[in-house]
Amino acid sequence: MDLSLTEDQELIASTAREVLESRAATAGARALDGDPAGYSAALWKEMIELGWTGLAFPEEHGGVGGDFLDVCLLFEQLGYAQVPSPLLTSVASCGMPIARHGTPDQQERWLTAVSEGQIATAAPLPWDRPGEGPVASPDGTDFLLNGTATFVPYAASAESLLVAARVGDEVRAFWLDASSAGLTLQPLETVGMDRPCHIDLSDVRVPADNVLTPDAANAISLFGAAATCAEMVGAAQRVLDMTVGYATEREQFGRPIGSFQAVQHHCADMAIDVLGSRFIAYEAIWRLSANRDATQEVSMAKAWVSEAYERVCALGHQVHGAIGFTQEHDLHWFSQHAMSASLAFGDGDAHYNTLAPDLDLP
Repeated sequence: MDLSLTEDQELIASTAREVLESRAATAGARALDGDPAGYSAALWKEMIELGWTGLAFPEEHGGVGGDFLDVCLLFEQLGYAQVPSPLLTSVASCGMPIARHGTPDQQERWLTAVSEGQIATAAPLPWDRPGEGPVASPDGTDFLLNGTATFVPYAASAESLLVAARVGDEVRAFWLDASSAGLTLQPLETVGMDRPCHIDLSDVRVPADNVLTPDAANAISLFGAAATCAEMVGAAQRVLDMTVGYATEREQFGRPIGSFQAVQHHCADMAIDVLGSRFIAYEAIWRLSANRDATQEVSMAKAWVSEAYERVCALGHQVHGAIGFTQEHDLHWFSQHAMSASLAFGDGDAHYNTLAPDLDLP
C-alpha cells in the first residue's frame, strides 16, 4: 500500500480545502445551526458543478472516472472544515454499493442521478444489532417493507433512500423513492449536524428491479464507515492544528504555554492519534478502492479512529481551557462531531465485537 498521493489527488485535496475554507469553514457551520436542511444549498450546488458528486463514478454514468480513495479526500476536507453536507451519504453510502454491486440498469438509473446531484441517504442495519431493522416480504413480483430505521442522515432532504432489510435469512438492499406511500419521517434532535430522522416503513412497496444483492447491503456499511473515518481524520487534524496554534500564541507566566512540557505531551499524544488514524483509515479505504476484501480493515479503522478522534478532542479542550467550551470558539463543533461520527456505522465496541471472532480466542 502506497499512502502517497498522486499529483491529481493532491490537486483534489488542495482545491477542496480552498473551496470549503473560503465559502463555509466552521463559521458557515455555525450559521447553519437550526437550519432544517442542515447544509448550505448554495455550497451543495457548487459541489455538483465541481464534479464532486460524480468523482468516484464512471464517465458513462455522469461521473468523472475517479475512485473511492479520490472522493475520501473530499470527505477528509469536509471534516477538516467541519462543513455539513449530504455528500458522504449520497456518494459513499448509496452510490458506491450501486457502483460495485448494482446491475447495469440500476447503475444507469441511480449512479447517474447521484452524479447529477440527487440527494440520497442510506439506512443500513444496526451494526451491533444485526437481527433488528426493517423486514421485507415477497408480494408477487414486488416486496413489502415494514419496520423502522433510525438516525438516518439528511433523510428529510433526500429524494431517494437505500434501505437494508432482512429477507428471510439474508439481507438485501432496496432503493426507495422518498415519497413512497407508507414511508414516514420523524426528525431527531442530536448533537451532530446531519439532521437525522427516524423512518417508519409500513407496507412500502418496492418493485423487484429496485432490489440489490446482499453484497450491496453489506457495502452500505463498509463504504459508509470507511468514508466516516476519512471525515474524522480530517476533523482530528484540524483540532490538532488549532491546538498547536493556540499553544504557540497563548502566553502564561510570560511564555507561550506550548513551551511547557505537559502541554507538549498533550500535543504529541494528539499527533500520534491523528497519524495513526490516518494510516489505519486509508489502508481500509485503499483496499475498498482496489476492490479487495476490507471487512476486517474497516472494522479496525472505525474502532480505532472513533476513539482516537474523541481523545484528540478531549486533549484539545485540556490545552484550550475555558475558551474551548464557549459558543464563540470552533472547538466545540468538533467535539459534537466526534460524538456523532463515532456512533455512525457502529461504535468502537461494535467493531471490536466484529473483530473478536477472527482472533481465535477461547
